[in-house]
Amino acid sequence: MALTTTAVGSYPKPDYLAQARTQFSQGKIDRQELAKLEKQATEYWVRSQERLGLDVLVHGEMERGDMVAYFAGEPGGSTIGGMELGGLVRSYGNRYYHNTVIVGNLAWPGPMTVEMRRYTQGLTDRPVKGMLTGAYTMVEWSFDDHYASRRDAVLDMAQVIRREVEELVKAGCKYIQIDEPAIHTRPEEDFDLAVEAMAKTVEGIDAEFHTHICYGEVEKIYPAMLRLPVKQIHLAFKNTDFAYLKLIEQFGYAGGKKDLGVGVTDVHTRFLEPVEEVVDGIKRTLKLLPPDRLWNYPDRGL
Repeated sequence: MALTTTAVGSYPKPDYLAQARTQFSQGKIDRQELAKLEKQATEYWVRSQERLGLDVLVHGEMERGDMVAYFAGEPGGSTIGGMELGGLVRSYGNRYYHNTVIVGNLAWPGPMTVEMRRYTQGLTDRPVKGMLTGAYTMVEWSFDDHYASRRDAVLDMAQVIRREVEELVKAGCKYIQIDEPAIHTRPEEDFDLAVEAMAKTVEGIDAEFHTHICYGEVEKIYPAMLRLPVKQIHLAFKNTDFAYLKLIEQFGYAGGKKDLGVGVTDVHTRFLEPVEEVVDGIKRTLKLLPPDRLWNYPDRGL
């Protein structure tokens, strides 16, 4: 049985698009010109994924700069009601992004990702995932100047993301990935809240939900993360030399309920793994789970 292949979400922006985004933020080009170049770059990555033979495609997030700021007023992005951009924050190295601030009651502003996903699906006969940032990460990576508690903010955000999910499904989206890279930030304090927020986001909706959990102390939320009401959890296996296999050996992987997304290439290195090395990682995973429950990915977005 063949293994399913896909990508996490983001691809690099071509130089012409990176320059155009800067020009747009400076008022030198209009939104129409920027959108044209975003779609041009999106088609490039769709064709690249088709040539590679991936089974489930992503649109590459050419219209997004930061996975949270895009939904809070990033130039060219959408703005969730009650959110705004703050000042610049250093992420790592020389990478900066605008922090996001919750200043009022959170409210869905209307479709934020549907148009680009619909455009991308129109380019290919292979399924294209819907891509959203989860409620827990949206709040965790924002400053909250409004809500009395994190719980109130996270659950209101879950309702906002759910509305977007509903619109994606109406537009024919079968697979929806809800990224929660911050979910293991404070496991002893409010991991239950993260699970509750995911439930409010997805339960009762007819789609297959996946979640991507980023680098971090996954061992602190395993096996509790198996309570997340999603079909598939994706983890960065390669960066940890497949150490997560030990957790699966010890605690199992939710019986026959969930598929496992396995990161088989480390995106934080500057070399390409030999094919034999990638194959070896896949074979190690196949000792624990059958091929029909495994999806192969890079460790994270590219």
